[in-house]
Amino acid sequence: MRRITDDRAESEEVASGVYLADLAAGERASMKHWRVEPGATLPVHRHDNEQIGYMIQGTLTAITEDEEITLEPGDSYLFTAGELHGAENRGDEPAVGIGVLSPPRSDPDWKQS
Repeated sequence: MRRITDDRAESEEVASGVYLADLAAGERASMKHWRVEPGATLPVHRHDNEQIGYMIQGTLTAITEDEEITLEPGDSYLFTAGELHGAENRGDEPAVGIGVLSPPRSDPDWKQS
């Protein structure tokens, strides 16, 4: 068994105000801890991975081709493989959550240097 806690995971800024940290990963799925600071935007993108997640703290506006949905603590979400999506933190506190991608993914295609 491999154990990784969110305080041991190294967080990396992948876009302005958007942070990702690798948690546990296997052959079929990977888990990410993410944080989006107030006013920050996760770029709209799509990928071949199915993505499910869970909101821990703050609020986040998920943006898809057809709608905007506010996610709050306790909400879970699903983006199907190939679905266009992004997010904005329009609140006053960091939005924090966990995302699981299948198949596993390391760096996102939209990562900014």
